[in-house]
Amino acid sequence: MADLIPLAQARCVPRRGHEHRLTEASIRELLPEVPGWTLVENGHALSRTFHFPDYYRTMSFVNALAHMANRENHHPDLSVHYDRCVVRWSTHDVGGLSENDFICAAKTDLLAD
Repeated sequence: MADLIPLAQARCVPRRGHEHRLTEASIRELLPEVPGWTLVENGHALSRTFHFPDYYRTMSFVNALAHMANRENHHPDLSVHYDRCVVRWSTHDVGGLSENDFICAAKTDLLAD
């Protein structure tokens, strides 16, 4: 796991198969490292709403997030509104959360700052 380096500096690694799905204990360990993110869908996804003063800044965030997600080859589900964006991370290929979701959540936080 990325516990030897900060999550925001780690890189995503392709994950396939249920053996890469994080355990509840691992999720509890990692969740404090991404403050503001909440577990949704019975613990199978991470979600956070980011608020912005206007549409332009919302879309700037969405575009920056798209570039980061492409670089990491791990893509979130987004709900984009005038002054906010809801970001949801989950790893479909493992059927829940993987370390990649926490890495990308931490990277997403850096984009919003």
